[in-house]
Amino acid sequence: MRVRFPVYRTLPIILLLIFLPSIVHSQETTPISGYSSQAGLNPASPGQTVRLVFIHHSTGQNWLADDNGGLGKVLSDNKYFVSDTNYGWGPASIGDHTDIGDWWSWFRGPDSATYLASLYASAEQTSSYSRLPIPPAGENEIVMFKSCFPNSALQGNPGDPPPPIENNPLRAEGSGSDHHTVANAKGIYIDLLDYFKTRQDKLFVVVSAPPLSDPTYADNARIFNVWLVNDWLLEYPFRNVAVFDFYNVLTTNGGTPDINDLDGVSGNHHRWLQGSIQYATDGDDDMSANILEYPSGDDHPTRAGNLKATGEFVTLLNVFYNNWKDGGVSLIADGDMDGKDGVTIADALLALRTAVELHTANATELSRGDCAPLVNSKPQPDSLIDIRDALLILRKVVKLIDW
Repeated sequence: MRVRFPVYRTLPIILLLIFLPSIVHSQETTPISGYSSQAGLNPASPGQTVRLVFIHHSTGQNWLADDNGGLGKVLSDNKYFVSDTNYGWGPASIGDHTDIGDWWSWFRGPDSATYLASLYASAEQTSSYSRLPIPPAGENEIVMFKSCFPNSALQGNPGDPPPPIENNPLRAEGSGSDHHTVANAKGIYIDLLDYFKTRQDKLFVVVSAPPLSDPTYADNARIFNVWLVNDWLLEYPFRNVAVFDFYNVLTTNGGTPDINDLDGVSGNHHRWLQGSIQYATDGDDDMSANILEYPSGDDHPTRAGNLKATGEFVTLLNVFYNNWKDGGVSLIADGDMDGKDGVTIADALLALRTAVELHTANATELSRGDCAPLVNSKPQPDSLIDIRDALLILRKVVKLIDW
């Protein structure tokens, strides 16, 4: 039953909230140390073995290897049965093609049904790593896919708008193409969502391409990967897509390429920390903040870098899986606290009642109503609903702001 509030009691509050520009200004410009906290997320490993397939090339092979990144073993320890693809895998050797433009071929192109049927059924192991001995029945539930480091050489103006997919020249093109730009890469990923939303029985995990040592396009790579994590899924209403910023994790070390900062207080991270997801991208204080800090003689990350990635990724994967599979909280702070009829005055009043402790928000209400502060016009939740959240929701209702 929805509580009705007399207009004479709510109107002064509404007017006060609408006309507090100083609060709005502080919300939109003040970052919160890279945290995106959500009550109710669960970092525990799955209750039963889950099938996972990882599309990769040499960097992924090193990451999986027991004597390098150890990802395969740690995934197994967390109840994931891991299969993988590499060069030469699959129909028409589609495994050769893992650049950003190639994801259109895998998931949207004319032969995608053939490729994906093989991928979902595959129990192949193309690299050397420890894994569980027997796969569970059924198809792979989780699809991880990663492009290799040449894909971080994204050209173009990062502010250019993504083209519609029918006009996107990066479709089925490699990273060496002149069309390998930030805008075109965004267009590829935006189009993938039209397929992902049709497969709610799968969890798709994008692993960003690792950084390059060459700084030429490093700033573009940073902009693109922050977009993937913070913006790409903002309007996607489902929970079956997630992003791990492998790139970001590899842009700070513990002093040398052979020492990582896995448990460091500072540095760049994408991890589960103190009950929330930390996405810290401003922890590098040297002159080249957006390049690979784990070079191994080329741009394959060192073992130390891969171990850091493993240490940060697997618990996040558990969070992604549980959020998808077990009906976890929404990751989208859209302001629709009650989940009814879109964002309405009832949501603003519910946020206000929560802020003044007349109502205790449940996990779903918290995740949808915890919108403040806004950073670059995007929500950066801080694990509580206060007057700033009520203000943002109300201003969205009266169309003074949107996100």
